[in-house]
Amino acid sequence: MTDNELTDLVLDALDDLKAVDPKLVDVRGLSSVMDFLVVASGNSARHVKSLAENVVLKAKGVGCPPIGVEGENTAEWVLVDLGDVVVHVMQPATRSFYDLERLWSGDSEIEVLTET
Repeated sequence: MTDNELTDLVLDALDDLKAVDPKLVDVRGLSSVMDFLVVASGNSARHVKSLAENVVLKAKGVGCPPIGVEGENTAEWVLVDLGDVVVHVMQPATRSFYDLERLWSGDSEIEVLTET
């Protein structure tokens, strides 16, 4: 599966459960451990956990099980490591505090718009 196919799968999985403000950041050339960073928010701990679980389920379904999943217990910030694509699902206050999009993006941030 290509990186673009995997990012599409991740964004679709997040959209399925109404993730808040998903962003895709191209970090090729900035990181040696990943090519893309996906950041999204959930409205509650349960929503964050469900979003991350859906990403894991969809990735496993196409033969791309995650290398690791961290933070499921508290669901304040759940990280799903899919190799070249790393997904961060956070509660809004945590996302605002760490501001990963700004930290990693420079000028390469791509805003993902969801249909209403």
